[in-house]
Amino acid sequence: MKNFIVIVLVLFLSISCKKEIVKEPAKLIEKEKMIDIMYDLSLLEAMRYQKPLSLDSIEVDEKKFVLKKYKVDSLQFAQNNMYYASDYENYKDMFDEVNKRLAKNQRAADSLAKIDEKKAAKANKNKLKELKPDSKDSVKKIAPKINTDSIRKIHMQRRKKIN
Repeated sequence: MKNFIVIVLVLFLSISCKKEIVKEPAKLIEKEKMIDIMYDLSLLEAMRYQKPLSLDSIEVDEKKFVLKKYKVDSLQFAQNNMYYASDYENYKDMFDEVNKRLAKNQRAADSLAKIDEKKAAKANKNKLKELKPDSKDSVKKIAPKINTDSIRKIHMQRRKKIN
């Protein structure tokens, strides 16, 4: 009898685990489109934390803008996000794809930033050349050359006068 109860419980648990927790939404967003939406939202979120002033000039809510771009309403997005999140492996694959795109664009942005830094360094170097006088020894021309032996002679003469 105990074995029968254990077998029934195992069967019940295995059948209940296969049941979908979240039902498929009526308006299912395709996986690729959902990845695009998640990518754009990730970019906007990163912009908000890296350069918050850049988004202050925009009077529109960024999330609404992205959803409008893909012709998706917020309820539809929320339902689809819950649906995709219920399948952990699939959702993880989607985020891995978003991370790959972000990394690819990060490399491109880094190379552009390096080019900008080189241009700025070159411009600063040119400004410094313009500010420098033509002669390298401009300080020497202003200050007369002093012979240390003459200073010793002067000191010796003063000492003799004092004594």
